[in-house]
Parts: sequence; C-alpha cells; structure tokens
Amino acid sequence: MNSLKLKVFLFVCMFFAVASSGAFAQITDKGGYKLGPEDVVEISVWGDEELAREVVVRPDGGVSFPLVGDLKAGGLTIDQLREEVRKRIVEYVPDAAVTVILRKVENPKIYVMGKVQSPKMIVMGQEMTVVQALAVAGGLSNFADSGNIVVVRRFPDGKQKVFEFDYDEFASGDKLEQNILLMPGDTVVVP
Repeated sequence: MNSLKLKVFLFVCMFFAVASSGAFAQITDKGGYKLGPEDVVEISVWGDEELAREVVVRPDGGVSFPLVGDLKAGGLTIDQLREEVRKRIVEYVPDAAVTVILRKVENPKIYVMGKVQSPKMIVMGQEMTVVQALAVAGGLSNFADSGNIVVVRRFPDGKQKVFEFDYDEFASGDKLEQNILLMPGDTVVVP
C-alpha cells in the first residue's frame, strides 16, 4: 500500500470512529441498555415532589429511593427498574405513575493508555473496536510502538488475557481480525 493510500485509509478509519463516538450520549433503554455502576437515573412518582430524586447506581448495582429502600438497578433496563419501583411503592402510593429517566451514562468503560495523543477513560455507548478507541484517544503519538499494542482483558474470576494488535499490519489491510470488539473494563496499552 503506497503512502497516499495508507493516509487515506487511516483518515477514513479515524473519521468513522470519531463520528460514531458522538452516539455515546444517545444511549436509551430502547436498545436494551442495562444500567451499571455510576449511571445516573432520575426516579419520580407523578404528583409527589417528595418522591423525585436523581440517584447514582452504586458499585454494587444498588440504588436507594424513599419508601422503596434499597433495590438492585445494575443489570436492569430502564423499563425493568421502573416496574420494580412501581411494585414496591404501590403499597404506599396506589396507582403510582412511576417515571425513570436515564440522565447520565457512565458505564461501561474502557481505558486507553500509553503513547496516544490523549490517554483516557472512554464510556462506551455502543460497540467499539481497538481502532475506534485509538481514534477517540486522538490517535497514536509520534513515539508509539504501533506494532506492539495490546488489549488487556480481566475476567470476573481475576484471570487476565492479552490480545495483541499490530496497527501497522491493520493499516496495510492485513490481519483485520485483530481489530477486536472491546469489552467493558478492557485496557488498550500503547507502548
């Protein structure tokens, strides 16, 4: 691949990755989004200002709400959380009209570190590949070892797996399968 084709290919990859990153804030429960730690939801009962709160999903997945107490929100969709609050509050407020609104998405997250223009934590609002994450982090720095990028994935049992990513091979159109979909908690390391 000559130099001009390579530059065009890299520009197109970065353009689509950055353009699609604008969708991060467009998450709704319509796509089946499941709440996770640090997400912010507003729960309210129509007609009762005392029963309106913004709550943050705790690291254990729980939230607290008046008359309801603690309940599990992590792993639930907005509709499921609304129904759970309604079931628990109906004892105190018959025919309660419960509203749950996703105010801020803070989960799931990935991390890009090392020799990129802007190392950062990225909130994934949609599926994201290694190249897209690198684009969101501003691309590789001039001193990056682009042939030895790794993705570190930690599993719930504490074990880790490392996936190798050679940016140079990918950019030349070889070994495209190494541009894997990232999973929540993954760390992309650029040496």
